[in-house]
Amino acid sequence: MSTPDTSADSTSTPRLRASLETFPPYVPGKAPKEIDGLTPFKLSSNENYLEPLPAVVAAMVADAKNPALYPDDAALALRTELADRLGVSIDELIVTTGASELLVALTQITSDATTEAIYPWPSFEMYPQTTGLAGSKRVEVPVRDDGRHDLDAMAAAITDKTSLIILCSPNNPTGPALRDEEVRRFLDHVPATVLVALDEAYWEFATADGVVDGVALVADYPNVVLVRTFSKAHALAGLRVGYALAHESVIQGLFKAVIPFGVTDISQTAALESLRHSDEVDVRAKEIAAVRDDFAEALRNQGWDVPEAQGNFVWLPLGPLSSAFEDACVEQAVAVRNLGDGVRISIGEKEGLDRVLTVASAFYAEHFG
Repeated sequence: MSTPDTSADSTSTPRLRASLETFPPYVPGKAPKEIDGLTPFKLSSNENYLEPLPAVVAAMVADAKNPALYPDDAALALRTELADRLGVSIDELIVTTGASELLVALTQITSDATTEAIYPWPSFEMYPQTTGLAGSKRVEVPVRDDGRHDLDAMAAAITDKTSLIILCSPNNPTGPALRDEEVRRFLDHVPATVLVALDEAYWEFATADGVVDGVALVADYPNVVLVRTFSKAHALAGLRVGYALAHESVIQGLFKAVIPFGVTDISQTAALESLRHSDEVDVRAKEIAAVRDDFAEALRNQGWDVPEAQGNFVWLPLGPLSSAFEDACVEQAVAVRNLGDGVRISIGEKEGLDRVLTVASAFYAEHFG
């Protein structure tokens, strides 16, 4: 019997999946540059810049447990509270390590090399990563000039190979929120066999009339799964807690795909306590939304074409000038998110936003004035 040749020269490398070459890795927001005399501001990640709720911090300290023990894998207390607040069954909920794990799991239970996934673009950078890793054909449907989903084009892109569609509301990074009526019209054209994920990571910041109601959609459309997170409005990004609402069969599938014991006891405690202070969370989210609106309006008054902003960020569609704008902000000790097609600016402290406005005014005068 012959044996395989296990010898290797210095240039050989392990064999990895070919699909890894078809999409970029996720790149987190850059840290701001340290410049003498200037306070640095990181506006490159959509983090909540407000202090965590004191009650949440106190609950975490009081409930700190032996780290040698596994957490509650079912997240029973948190799912029960979520079920009560959303008016759904606990069997329609799953808690995971942020919404990011849900996106991976949703792809795993729907997609492979024989399928196609549809999502808007530009949108959240993990969509091409998760669907690409599964080997699924990625159908990136360009957003409209106003930054909104082109739902007609997305509907036209559906084929008999489509297994997953992702919607993002408010859309990260462009900002607009989907309206309930338009999403329902879209869903009426989607085959019942195609899973539609509605990513509502920023829903608490949305203030526009008629914004999509993800909870009601799940009740009315069995193929819809609602994805939400405690990272943004709840200011718990570092603790990694997300959840999905869907019909029980979808949730059962997700339980098979997520990492066991992924959400720690402290993370569950913090999310549960924050959920019990949802009124305060909502007030803070709307305060950030008001700052966002003022910031967006100030940019528009300078002459910038700023899309509807409904998350905790503002989008400047700069195209090939994106890197130059980022560099101008870097020299003022401010980090913004350059995504190639434009620059996303997260809402943060007033001094940081004022500094961006100063940069933006000079940049506009130089390039468009």
